[in-house]
Order: sequence, then structure tokens, then C-alpha cells
Amino acid sequence: MKRLAMLIMLTLAAAPAMAMKPCEELKAEIAAKIEVNGVKTYTLEIVPIDATVDGKVVGTCDGHTKKIVYRRG
Repeated sequence: MKRLAMLIMLTLAAAPAMAMKPCEELKAEIAAKIEVNGVKTYTLEIVPIDATVDGKVVGTCDGHTKKIVYRRG
């Protein structure tokens, strides 16, 4: 769990640099990092930047027009 928290914090810290990436590319990179940490059941969802959703925002993409939301379980 500590590794996952660290991963999420590092992802958020690097968010400005990743903002220009295409959403599907960034989503794949985040998924790979989560799976390396042993998390089996999770969802990553791409939503508009102004959408209200339950979960943790782990990245922004497409020039800050969309965000990627992580939910465990």
C-alpha cells in the first residue's frame, strides 16, 4: 500500500510534464506502474477535467483537458 501511495504521489508530481501526452498513452504508463506494484483489481478512467468523480486523480492529459482517475477494487 505504501508503494502505491508513493506511485500516486510521484505521478502527481510529474503531472505537469505529462499533461501534453495523449490520454491513452499516459493511461497505459500509469497502468503498468500500478501492476508492477502488485495491484490486481483497479480501474483507470479518462474523464473531462471538470468532471466530478469518486477516486484519485493520478494524471492529466491532452493539454489539461482531461484527467485520469484511479479507483481500487
